Amino acid sequence: MKKFIAVAGNIGVGKSTLVKMLGEQLDWEPFYEPVTENPYLTDFYKDMKAWGFHSQIFFLSHRLQIHHELVQYSGSVIQDRSVYEDAEVFARNLFLQGHLSSRDFQTYQTLYYTLTEFLPPPDLVIYLRASVTTLLQRITLRDRDYERTISPDYLRQLNGLYEDWINNFALCPVLTVPADDLDYVAHSRHLSLIMDKIKEKLTGKEVVIFNADEVAGASD
Repeated sequence: MKKFIAVAGNIGVGKSTLVKMLGEQLDWEPFYEPVTENPYLTDFYKDMKAWGFHSQIFFLSHRLQIHHELVQYSGSVIQDRSVYEDAEVFARNLFLQGHLSSRDFQTYQTLYYTLTEFLPPPDLVIYLRASVTTLLQRITLRDRDYERTISPDYLRQLNGLYEDWINNFALCPVLTVPADDLDYVAHSRHLSLIMDKIKEKLTGKEVVIFNADEVAGASD
């Protein structure tokens, strides 16, 4: 039976890597966060408050289109970053930073909530949770030019918004993975453990917990 899974989490937490590895292991089609030319970005960086709304609407519409395409895809898919994060984390963060006015943010939210009511949700969201320390270590290791200026405070703010979102998310089941403790790149058994938990979630087991003994055992 076809499945649609979205992998969510902060910058540097390992979403793309997990999507690639799960796609290979489960023989599902991976869909990565697209590199898209936002026509508002140049204006946005010149005047964030004036163009923040336009930029976020572009990102939202693009992400909604991709989500719709994944729902229509014939086989099982696993997605790097969901439409929900655009609105609940990144657009909200712009609002909190003062780059979106209250009026614009309310309009954006109304559009987002209305459209997502008509959009079938994934079968499962995998939320990768990691501390700022872990995020900074992984960002440093992959050494991308445009990420070198990311501050701990910015990651901490996003972490808080991710926690708020995931604690109130009820559109589909959520599997929260403790990414500080599980290194699925270095330990193949950590990946196997995650896959076992995914299967449990998809077969309807409501309580799926990564306990300390399992994690420690998978590291041996």
